[in-house]
Amino acid sequence: MDGFTEIRVERDGRVVTAILNRPDIRNAITGGAMIDELCGLVEEINGDSGISVLVLTGCDPAFSSGGNIKEMAQKKGMFAGNAAELVTHYKTHVQRIPLAMESIEIPVIAAINGPAVGAGFDLTLMCDIRIASEKATFGETFLNVGLIPGDGGAWLLPRAVGMAKACELTFTADVINAEHALEMGLVSRVVAHEVLLTEAAGMAQKIAAKPPQALRMAKKLLKMGQRMELPDFLEPCALMQAQCHGSEDHQEALSAIFEKRRPIFTGR
Repeated sequence: MDGFTEIRVERDGRVVTAILNRPDIRNAITGGAMIDELCGLVEEINGDSGISVLVLTGCDPAFSSGGNIKEMAQKKGMFAGNAAELVTHYKTHVQRIPLAMESIEIPVIAAINGPAVGAGFDLTLMCDIRIASEKATFGETFLNVGLIPGDGGAWLLPRAVGMAKACELTFTADVINAEHALEMGLVSRVVAHEVLLTEAAGMAQKIAAKPPQALRMAKKLLKMGQRMELPDFLEPCALMQAQCHGSEDHQEALSAIFEKRRPIFTGR
């Protein structure tokens, strides 16, 4: 996939891997170009039914340091201006990322290769599944620099680990290691650093082998279920299930079971 410089984008069949590619600034994500590319990638993925899974990682040694503290200190870029201007900068810069990630129609796996702090930590929370390298660390560190999670982290973190743990991580601003993250359910698994991308790719390919339309519907329902009451939620479940029953992929899945073979799904 072409047209990206701040992130490196690779495609293997139905799986896309996006690598934050600014190791010189520890993959800080508050720069306009990085934000534009992340949001543009989501838009491109949503328009391509041939993509089923996104793997998001960083170029070593960090996943992402979040905000660029040098620009904060110098009041440059999105950190420039008075309070009213800063409100606009947040809305038109970093807050575009959670909105884009919320809109992505396919499963997203975060392969966390190193430190993920501040907005970088929150970026991992925007993903559906998190796999951590043994070198990964995590921190909701905004209070350490006199700030709050301006990118939606206070909405995301309680949904990932529960309110009590979210309060602890936010109020202490502690940085935790990968094993601690695993214990609290923040990540699904911790693996050796050298096999992180192999593990993430293996999971991605397993997911990408599922029926493409049903996979996108399943993700949509999981998102909807976080916001709806059960009686209201069951209606779209029935509607989407009816579409699945009429699909060629459903019939292919049944035929493959009876014929004792692997199914071949076409997304129809």
